[in-house]
Amino acid sequence: MIISKLPSQRLRDWYAQCHHFAFGPHHIVYRCSENWESSAAPVLVLVHGFPTSSFDWIEIWSALSQNFRLLAPDLLGFGLSSKPRPHKYSIKEQADAIEALLALNQVDEWRLLAHDYGDSVAQELLARHIERPAAPHPSRLCSVALLNGGLFPETHRPRLIQKLLLSPLGPWLAERLNRERFGRSFRAVFSDQHQPGDAALDEFWALIAQAEGHLIAPLLLRYIPERRQYRQRWVAALSESTIPLRLINGLADPVSGAHMVARYRELITAPDIVELPGIGHYPQIEAPKRVVQAVRDQKL
Repeated sequence: MIISKLPSQRLRDWYAQCHHFAFGPHHIVYRCSENWESSAAPVLVLVHGFPTSSFDWIEIWSALSQNFRLLAPDLLGFGLSSKPRPHKYSIKEQADAIEALLALNQVDEWRLLAHDYGDSVAQELLARHIERPAAPHPSRLCSVALLNGGLFPETHRPRLIQKLLLSPLGPWLAERLNRERFGRSFRAVFSDQHQPGDAALDEFWALIAQAEGHLIAPLLLRYIPERRQYRQRWVAALSESTIPLRLINGLADPVSGAHMVARYRELITAPDIVELPGIGHYPQIEAPKRVVQAVRDQKL
């Protein structure tokens, strides 16, 4: 997509400051904070969720830049990154892309903030961190903060549209996705008090529909059965972690809200949890100041 054709000035401004790199035969778009070259602040990598993009972080970008140097990619299949099809999208491939981004930018120590789909990517990266020997390696993960996401498949409550897209009807339904249907489904995961407006929905949809990206929704949604397939590995990554973990959760989220927090308390010893009552699935959009504070306050 030509950036000038994006539907809002803030969207055009966001992507005008992005870079891209080759990831195999594809390209990954990413943004660095403006202080990347001039600051010695810690690196914070931000990994977005399904079905959106790095633009999810716009409400907290400036504030977090005061404390961190930021890296935020559009994962493969999302936003303005490549959207190959057919393609076997996987969480492990997305983790490979994050590691490639870190190597490209010569990052040796970093922290991670993830949301939704990005939480599964974070769990895979954390599992790799645990598996690595004590000897020096290219980069070291220092902390993980997780926003609302399906950390445990038994507590994940996917929306009806996601279930249908994963079914044999998926390709047929994907062809019929449009801005109106997307808007209804997307609004349903926000709290009643923090509903996105039409302009915001236009922005999100433009990035999803870029390069007919809505048609690959059934392929991207394979992360849901992956969570079941790799449950032992990814839950163990949380329970066995020796680095700081913080869960920041909008409790009003129908997908992974209070019920997921209860399961987290059952499985994780001495859990560090920041609960956000009255906030839905997108805390970084619905309660940006509280999310920024929770990330800044995470103990290392």
